[in-house]
Amino acid sequence: MKILLLRHGIAEDIAPDGTDFGRRLTAEGVAEMRREAKGMLKLGLRPGVILTSPLVRAVETAAIVAEALGIPDRVREEVRLGPGFCLAHLRTLALAHSEQKAIMLVGHEPAMSTLVGQLIGGANVRMKKGGLAIISADEIGEGMGCLQALLPPAALMVRG
Repeated sequence: MKILLLRHGIAEDIAPDGTDFGRRLTAEGVAEMRREAKGMLKLGLRPGVILTSPLVRAVETAAIVAEALGIPDRVREEVRLGPGFCLAHLRTLALAHSEQKAIMLVGHEPAMSTLVGQLIGGANVRMKKGGLAIISADEIGEGMGCLQALLPPAALMVRG
């Protein structure tokens, strides 16, 4: 299975209601994610499902990517992708979607970077907002994945 780990785009520092949950993508975050999503399309990335944290900025990121990839009906909110997401949660989600060749998970730091490091054997990884990691793994566990790409936002962005 190919696992696409995407950190949400640039978001507000604080939501109008003062919560972390309600933080939205900024105008810059939306524009950058649209350009990144075009880059994902050019790379031929087309996950069978996009699982997203229920936090607003992640949901918005997932929607932008899904629209660009022509799969807006494949987005699912997954509460486990919120704060506290871990390798055990990833294993559960991968098993639940084992019929898929590729799944995308849209989430947050520090979980995204930590998971990439764990999957590939303990490397120190830092994902920027909008960063994407592509990992192949037959099983989900520490050191059981193969890093195919770690793409910062600038590497994905398509102009125009």
